[in-house]
Amino acid sequence: MRRSLLLLAAAVLAGAVSAASAQTYPSRPVTMVVPFPPGGNTDLMARALQAELSKALSQSVIISNKGGAAGTIGLLDLVKAEPDGYTIALTPNNPVTAQPHMQPNLRFGMDTFRYICLTYYTPYVLIAGPQAPFKTFAEFVVFAKAKPENLVYGHPGVASQPHLVMLGVLKAVGVDGLGVPFQGAGPMSHALLGGTIMAITESPPVAKASNLPVLAAVSAERLASLPDVPTMKELGYPAIGFSAGGLIAPAKMPDAVASVLERACATAAAAPEYRAIVDRLGAEARYLPGDQFRAMFDADSVANAEAIKRAGLGAR
Repeated sequence: MRRSLLLLAAAVLAGAVSAASAQTYPSRPVTMVVPFPPGGNTDLMARALQAELSKALSQSVIISNKGGAAGTIGLLDLVKAEPDGYTIALTPNNPVTAQPHMQPNLRFGMDTFRYICLTYYTPYVLIAGPQAPFKTFAEFVVFAKAKPENLVYGHPGVASQPHLVMLGVLKAVGVDGLGVPFQGAGPMSHALLGGTIMAITESPPVAKASNLPVLAAVSAERLASLPDVPTMKELGYPAIGFSAGGLIAPAKMPDAVASVLERACATAAAAPEYRAIVDRLGAEARYLPGDQFRAMFDADSVANAEAIKRAGLGAR
């Protein structure tokens, strides 16, 4: 009986401390870790959110860029942080849902973090090079099935998001190909234009800027920016590939503090100023609350684990 009373008292005390934390949180600036260098897409998404999140929290949000190792170095800062809500991170899916399968000795996985909210979503498309021996998706399928050893595609790094999306496309079609890694999207695009590689998967802005044949949208629905491009599902080969990001925090963050952050995130993601910037960046401002955000990343983690294993990537 005494032990039960002590446990009950401890639970009541913890709840009281949590409620008190929520009432005063945030009482000082919040650090938002961005696990990529300044100027990149993730950094720009973070800076678009920063101003609106600061308004919603009535407190300064300070961005801390820490790139390296496909986004994993920056997230280690979050792993080491106190779960008090004063250190959070804005990250795309790949560092969380793919890299732990590539680097099994990483100090984090899906359960290491608390998922606060999704803030943006970017679907991918399949793009052909100007010298590729196919100009339509049907021709791509015929060529790939007839000569799989000759299908040469590019990607900006092994197990990067474009690489994993292309592996999903190839799986859906039932073919293989030769993947050529590049040090970033710039060199990859030059190789595509020069004919060194035949195809890539990338975001719609890359497709529109390149003026190259877009063979299919790797998405559930047709894209507003490319309404004439059919989805792979329409073409009979269902596949979905995307980059999406949002706010995460240490897993042991108190529920009350997480609720404050989630409400602030919903307000920030709905702000016209934020949505306008994200639209200019070629993505969709898309809010999901914590549980739905976690479910999306869980599903992506499972898919990436299968793709990485199937391709023989990762540690052996």
